[in-house]
Amino acid sequence: MENMRINRRLLPLKSHYFLFNAGTAPIVPFMPTIARQLGFSTVVVGTVYTILPIMGMLAKPTFGAIADRFQRQKLLFLLFLILTAVSFFAIMFIPPIPADGSVDFHCSGGAVDLKHCPREGEQLDTSTIAALQQENGTLRCDLVCSAETWMWDLMCDHWNISQYCRDHRNEPEFSLTAVTKVGDMKLIDDCLFIVVREGDFGSGLLSNLFCPSHLGNVSQKYFKTPCRAQCDNAQVEHLITETSIANRDVTGLYQFWLLFIFLVASWVGMAVVVSVGDAICFEMLDDQPHLYGNQRLWGAVGWGTFSIIAGLLVDKFSEGQITKDYSVVFYMMLILLILDMVVSSKLEHTQTKLSTNIIKDVGAIFASVKIIIFFLWCVGVGLCTALVWNFLFWHLEDLAAAHGGDHLEWIKTLQGLAMGIQCFGGELPFFFLSGWILKKIGHIHAMSLVLLGFGLRFLLYSALTNPWWVLPIELLNGITFGIFYSTMASYASIVAPPGTEATLQGLVGAVFEGVGVSMGSLIAGILFAKIGGSLTFRYFGLGALLLLVLHVIVRRIHDRFAPKFGPRKKVNFVGFLNEIRQRFGGRKERHEKVHKIIISLTIFN
Repeated sequence: MENMRINRRLLPLKSHYFLFNAGTAPIVPFMPTIARQLGFSTVVVGTVYTILPIMGMLAKPTFGAIADRFQRQKLLFLLFLILTAVSFFAIMFIPPIPADGSVDFHCSGGAVDLKHCPREGEQLDTSTIAALQQENGTLRCDLVCSAETWMWDLMCDHWNISQYCRDHRNEPEFSLTAVTKVGDMKLIDDCLFIVVREGDFGSGLLSNLFCPSHLGNVSQKYFKTPCRAQCDNAQVEHLITETSIANRDVTGLYQFWLLFIFLVASWVGMAVVVSVGDAICFEMLDDQPHLYGNQRLWGAVGWGTFSIIAGLLVDKFSEGQITKDYSVVFYMMLILLILDMVVSSKLEHTQTKLSTNIIKDVGAIFASVKIIIFFLWCVGVGLCTALVWNFLFWHLEDLAAAHGGDHLEWIKTLQGLAMGIQCFGGELPFFFLSGWILKKIGHIHAMSLVLLGFGLRFLLYSALTNPWWVLPIELLNGITFGIFYSTMASYASIVAPPGTEATLQGLVGAVFEGVGVSMGSLIAGILFAKIGGSLTFRYFGLGALLLLVLHVIVRRIHDRFAPKFGPRKKVNFVGFLNEIRQRFGGRKERHEKVHKIIISLTIFN
C-alpha cells in the first residue's frame, strides 16, 4: 500500500491543471465562432489569430526570464491568471458589428426576384432554407434600392406607379415593399433567390413590377440594382443579413479593437500561466520529470468535462433563437478561474535554482543541431495545431449548414462532444502513458509519430460530409496533442540549465505558438476564404506527411554525419564524476549539474 499513497503536495498542482483547463475550455475553442457571430470574416479572424501567438511568443520568454531572475514564479503565475479571467469575461460585452440585409433586385421579362449571395468563405444554412420552402405564409421585405435615370423611366412607364413617380422620380434611390410567399425561394449556385409577386409602394399603391425582357433587345438594359432589405420573417432576415464592412476597413471599428485588445490580454495571460505553470510543475517533480504527464492529464479531464457541458448549455440557452447565446460559458469561465486562483495560491513551491547568466545559459543550448531541429519541429506542429484550434469548428458549422436537417440546432453539442472525445479518448490516456511511450520509443520517434497523426487526421477531416463523423477522428488528438505536448515540455525541461526552466519553457512555447501557430492561422484563414475547409484540411494533411518525411530524412542525415550525436558510448562514470567535481564548486550546485548532465546523456545519446 506504500505505493498507493496520495502525494498531498502535488494535489494543488493537479487541481490547477484541472480548473485552468476547465475554465478555458468553455471559451477558447468557441472564440473563432464567437468572432464570426460578431460579424468578422475568416480573413479577419485568421489575421487576429496570427498576431495572438506572436504576443504569446514575446510574453512567454520575457516573463519567464523575469520569474527566473527575481525568483517570483508563483507571483507572476497568479497575476496572469487574474488577467486571463478578466480579459475573457470582458469579451462578453462587445456588441456585434452593425449588419444590414442586402439583396440584388432583378427585373426582366415579367419576372422579378431578390438575389442574395453570401460573402466569400461563407455558406447559407440549407436546412433553414428547406424549412422555409415548406411554409405558405406571406413574406414582406422593405427595400431601399439604388436607381439610375433609365431605371426611373422604365418604372414610371411600366409599373403603374404614377403618383410615386411624381413624388420621387430621379431620386438616387427608390423604396418599395416586396410581397411574396415565404416558400417562394430557391438555392441556386450557393445563392438565395426569392421570387417577388408584387410591389407595395404605400397608400394602397400595388404594382406587378413588370419589366420588358432585355434578351434579344440590344436597346433594353438589364434591370439589376443593389438594395438594403428588411424582412418581416426573422429566419429570412438572418439569411440575407451580413456586415457590409470590407476586411480592409475593419480596423475602423471600435468592436474590432475591443476584441483584439481583450484577446491579446487573455492570450498573453494564458501563455504565461501555461509556461510558468509547467516550470513550477517540473521543479516540484524534481528528479521525476517523467511524472509530468500524470499531472497534466488532469487538465485533459477538466477540458473534456466542461467542453461537453459548455456545448450542451449553449444549445440549451439558444433554443428558439436564430443566433447562439454564449453568455453562460463566460460565467462558467469566470467561476472556474476564480477557484483556480484560490487553489493555486496553496502551491507549496519555492524556487531554489538560480542562473547567474540566463542569456548565456539559454544561448548555449542553440549550439546543438538537435535542439535546432527540435525547434523547427515545434514550428511545424504549430502550423498544424493552428488549423485545429481556430478553424475546425468553423469547418464543422459549414458542413452542418450544407448537410441540412437539424445539425445546426445541435452544432454546439457536437462541438462539445468532439472536445470531450479529444480529451477523454485522446489526451487522457496518452498523457497517462506518455512517460512509458517516451521511454519505449524516445523523443525523436515521438516527434515523427505526431506529424503522422496530423497527416491522417487532416486527410480524414477533408473527406467529411456529415459533421457527426468527426467524433471518431478526434481520438487522434491523443497523438497530435497528448504525445506532442509531453514530448515538447519534457524535452525542454531536460535540456534547460539549472535556473532557466521557466525561461526555456517559455521560449519553446513561444516558438510553437508565436511562429508555428501564428503562421498557421494566417495561412489557414486565407485558404478557408479562397478554397473552403475541405481542401484546406487536405492540403495541410499532405503538408504534414511531407514534414514527416523531411523530419525522418534530416534526422538520419544528422545521426550519420554528426559523430558527437551518434550511438551511445560507454562512459567511465568514475572519471566523469571526478572531472565534474574538479570543474564545479559547491556540493549543492555540483549535485544539480551532475544530475542534469547524466539525464541529458541518458535521453539524447
